[in-house]
Amino acid sequence: MCGIIGYLGDKNALEIMIEGLTKLEYRGYDSSGLTIVSNENLYTVKKEGRIEKLKAAVKDLNLKGHLGIGHTRWATHGEPSDINAHPHMNMKNTISVVHNGIIENYIELRRELEAEGIVFKSDTDTEVCAHIIDKYYEGDLYEAVRRAVKILKGAYALGICAKDEPGRLIAVKKENPLIMGIAKDGYYISSDILAILDKTKDIIYLKDGQIVDIKKDEYKITNFNGEIIEEKIETIDIKTSDATKEGFEHFMLKEIFEQPDVIKNTISRRLNSKGLIDFEDLKLTAETLKSINRIYIVACGTSYHSGLIGKVIFEKFTNILTTVEVSSEFSCNLPKLDENTLVIFISQSGETADSISALKAAREKHAKILSIVNVLGSTLARLSDYTAYTWAGPEISVASTKAYSSQLILLYLIAIDFSKKLNLIDEKAEMEILNNLKEIPKKLSSLLNDLEIYKTFAKIAVSKNSVFYLGRFLDYYTAKEAALKLKEISYVHAEALPAGELKHGPLALIERDTPVIVISTNEKLHEKMISTIKEVKARGAKTIAIVSGEYEAFESVSDYILKLPEIDSIFAPLVSVIPIQLLAYFGAIEIGSDVDKPRNLAKSVTVE
Repeated sequence: MCGIIGYLGDKNALEIMIEGLTKLEYRGYDSSGLTIVSNENLYTVKKEGRIEKLKAAVKDLNLKGHLGIGHTRWATHGEPSDINAHPHMNMKNTISVVHNGIIENYIELRRELEAEGIVFKSDTDTEVCAHIIDKYYEGDLYEAVRRAVKILKGAYALGICAKDEPGRLIAVKKENPLIMGIAKDGYYISSDILAILDKTKDIIYLKDGQIVDIKKDEYKITNFNGEIIEEKIETIDIKTSDATKEGFEHFMLKEIFEQPDVIKNTISRRLNSKGLIDFEDLKLTAETLKSINRIYIVACGTSYHSGLIGKVIFEKFTNILTTVEVSSEFSCNLPKLDENTLVIFISQSGETADSISALKAAREKHAKILSIVNVLGSTLARLSDYTAYTWAGPEISVASTKAYSSQLILLYLIAIDFSKKLNLIDEKAEMEILNNLKEIPKKLSSLLNDLEIYKTFAKIAVSKNSVFYLGRFLDYYTAKEAALKLKEISYVHAEALPAGELKHGPLALIERDTPVIVISTNEKLHEKMISTIKEVKARGAKTIAIVSGEYEAFESVSDYILKLPEIDSIFAPLVSVIPIQLLAYFGAIEIGSDVDKPRNLAKSVTVE
């Protein structure tokens, strides 16, 4: 994943590029660069490393211009370096291109271009775009781009400008996110609304296979054949404060603290005037649901973990057999699907490449598609038969927190809605469940009152090279998310295990002071979990127990204990996730890693 920003208008483009790239840095931060069109010349500056290096490089340059494109990179082709950073140029340095995504046939195209005498400077797939556009350029940048995209294979978003047309900005969208912003001072293109949120709230969500030709006072949108397309301008309802830390040291901590309100908001948006769950906008009718005999939940990373819990929820409330698959594996070994299958895709960004590929494969089998996403107008949302938005607001930290909680609460609400439509629960039972869910925000807030205990846990967790998270049933799925969080931002090897599997091999890895974190929220399983703690303690482990319900018996066997608020075990994942998020956060603080931008990772993976 990479971040693109572009501007053509009345203001100083350099300032807009730097501001936009700073806000897009979470999308990629191994290098960055920009091109400013000034005095009918292209001035390009590129730097390996964080945006601060680029800022320093342009600080004393007197670059004045009203047209610019910028890019922050997460490397896929070619190591991070000044040369491999975007923008990329043609040989004459008259055309500049920024790119998010992947050009699948770049090797073939590169060989053809080299045979024609083109000399490449970088190792990237992007550079072929600049040379191909140059090859077709005959004085009209739009026409050159339109011809070029017809031979470029893959998923990509492009921003292009040219020395010979200083008042023209071209943008292309094909299966990678790109929006256009319209303001009084000019036009913007961006990979994300957040980059231009303080400039305009009037947005066009570009669709796949579209080219935008922007000039000083006008723009046109066409398909790759040149046919003009009219797109609606939408006014977005996102607060500028959503893109700032608002006094928190990191976005991740802010987003952890936002979870009580996020859950409250997700619930309230799905209640009708009677206070009952209402998903009528999905248009997924009772008749359709009654034809469904199998559900697949497909997702990656953190969203996959919410899907694992979703499986339990859907089988409990709908009695429909539910299977969870990792998106990339789902495509590799496509199960038997038909019109009686519902495939639910879960993604924060709605742009996850593996999930998009899996969705297309499922559609070919005539399965019904429901997507749970956070980003309006995203690719998954547009390709689905039904879409449910989580309404979590922008999530900027690479490590997902509030998106996970909003996905979970939405899975509960959808499962209950399905149950109601299938006549499996009545109104009284629904209200009882809703009352339980409405208590969740208050319970989460109680866990955020005092952070000191999590700092203690974090010091223990990062004191050794490996950490083990143990749980049973739903707690095992929370343990998987816990291990992922610690790996992502604290760079500690963490493994999640079903507690009953410990003695079938992994117990051999437990030695003196090995951190073992046990999650136990189901009182019926407490006795088994206590036995597990005794097993690892006998091998010298340092244990932390995160417990709901009767907890006194844990005090005598655990080194540390965190008491969770009382909650029905079926809803416990919504609560038990807070401590493990904070543990990972303070673990990252303890070792001094970059919490919001962990190494080698980006917020959304838009290439397979």
